[in-house]
Amino acid sequence: GQQMLKRCAKCNTYTSHQCFSSGCCRSSFESAAKRFVEKDLDVSVAGRSFMITGASSGIGKAVATAIAKRGGTIHMVCRNKDKAEEARAEIVKETGNKEIYIHILDFTETRKVWEFAEAFKKKFRSLNVLINNAGSMLTQREVNTEGLEKNFACNTLAPYILTKSLVPLLEKSGDPRVIMVSSGIMLVKKLRIGDLQSQRGRFDGTMVYAQHKRQLVVMTEQLAKAHANIHFSVMHPGWVDTPAAAEAMPDFYQSMKNKLRTPEQGADTVVWLAVSEASAAKPSGRFFQDRKMIPTHLPLAWTHSSLEQKERFMTLLEELAKASQPH
Repeated sequence: GQQMLKRCAKCNTYTSHQCFSSGCCRSSFESAAKRFVEKDLDVSVAGRSFMITGASSGIGKAVATAIAKRGGTIHMVCRNKDKAEEARAEIVKETGNKEIYIHILDFTETRKVWEFAEAFKKKFRSLNVLINNAGSMLTQREVNTEGLEKNFACNTLAPYILTKSLVPLLEKSGDPRVIMVSSGIMLVKKLRIGDLQSQRGRFDGTMVYAQHKRQLVVMTEQLAKAHANIHFSVMHPGWVDTPAAAEAMPDFYQSMKNKLRTPEQGADTVVWLAVSEASAAKPSGRFFQDRKMIPTHLPLAWTHSSLEQKERFMTLLEELAKASQPH
């Protein structure tokens, strides 16, 4: 199942995933941006509310800032209180928007994700857009209170629980949308449902992360079918210069440092999916890069799964989610 290495025409970097000739680096974003429709983001979203997970740094913070500038009410869901408060202060200062709320949550603690979502529904009357951005790439295998592998709990199960729990709130809000932040790294992985807790073989944090990013694509596709009143999308931000990238993949980060996208460039498609009319007109459940729908598999790839496999995956997620749901 080896993929051909492809060279990005923009930055000369060889990479094991399809760059669709536009690549995932900074210069490829600048090239793609030439075809962006500027007025797509020339909107006010005052009166609309946006929940962004992992919003204290990197892509999440850039998304929060861009939406706050356009008048949106922001719910930052973050793990670290100090970092969240610092980020909030910077966003308020930059945008003049004070409608920014902090919620502290550790996404690796599955029961706490349920408790947060249920409490949010009781406290707030609407939620227009949910942006599942928080991610984890622990290099050692660790399990949470429920016995679930922590990367899986954060990267796959938390977005599933948040989305499922908040569906009723989203459905009664106007023009509801759910956006999942995935990664192009998922293109080299096929959905595997036999070892969701990564118990077999050597634990490779990067490949586990890639599997979770594939799971997000499948989840988005399936949730879009189940909830036709909500617009779902999943996206690849490109390779972005964030604190998380520097910490999780130091060698890759150092070799690519000058070619990585800025957090704002990585956030652009998320913001476009969250606020523009143009993106809402696209089919639900699709995968995007640089404001464009792209395939979820490489040409001639071995990564396709049957509908039966995808549905089985969703059933397993539902069972794991229910097992940790507070009664």
